[in-house]
Amino acid sequence: MSSEEIEDSKAPLVEHLTELRSRLIRSVLAFIVGMIISFVVWNPIFNFLTQPICDALELRNQDCSLILIKLQEGFFVAIKISLLGGLALSFPIIGHQLWRFVAPGLYRNEKTAFLPFLVASPIMFLLGASFAFYIVIPLAFDFFLGFQQFAPTGEDISADAFAAEAGITFQGSVAEYLSLTIKFILAFGLCFQLPVLLTLMGKAGLVSAEGLGQFRKYAVVGILTLAAVVTPPDVITQVILFVVVYGLYEISIWLVRRVERRREKRLREQGLDFDDDDESSANESGSLDLPDGEKTR
Repeated sequence: MSSEEIEDSKAPLVEHLTELRSRLIRSVLAFIVGMIISFVVWNPIFNFLTQPICDALELRNQDCSLILIKLQEGFFVAIKISLLGGLALSFPIIGHQLWRFVAPGLYRNEKTAFLPFLVASPIMFLLGASFAFYIVIPLAFDFFLGFQQFAPTGEDISADAFAAEAGITFQGSVAEYLSLTIKFILAFGLCFQLPVLLTLMGKAGLVSAEGLGQFRKYAVVGILTLAAVVTPPDVITQVILFVVVYGLYEISIWLVRRVERRREKRLREQGLDFDDDDESSANESGSLDLPDGEKTR
């Protein structure tokens, strides 16, 4: 290769790196702006996140109050909230910058295939986070608060009876509560990405509906392990997460099968042979082997 050819090959690389740097700078600036906005209003955001525990305590006629274990704990709670809020506020801009960087290198059919999944991913994450916040977290907190023990009070209670029953009252740490709540939200939000991921893989020919169906028994074990790892050690939330994720797995199989049927229909419309032998081999490999010269993007 001559020196001129080497220089010509370096030019596109330098242009891509320059564009990548500009996209990253815009994304970081958007994140910083979102973080500053979230830090200014971190108190209302924290009040919103503490609504489940406050509702659970109110049902037990208890005051909703969390304590600071360490002097600097409140500051770091505000920082953590601002980081999460900054990421949430800047995600549309970050996603747009990512799309603008990747889109020029894709063909038209690849753009039409990838863009719906880019839009569906944050929607599914929001659905998972909402499911966790409004359904799973209240059930989990009600379960945890059920282990409190209130010591008997009153003039008619003898000293011996009072000494025999020690009180166990919830006095939660602000940082611990926030970490537990965020863990729930992230766990369910990420698990709700399963249909998006598997459908995208099915569209790319990496998985098949038949293969996912045969993998079902291993998926059950994996989902049970996931539920035990990402949720607190209580049966209620683990069962809920297992049922939800397994349901999403079955939905993913249906979506992948639908993608395969649409691919088969498109091939028939193009006049390509698609007999039973081709279909069985496609299901085994997860993709279709087109004749030479007819492979398209």
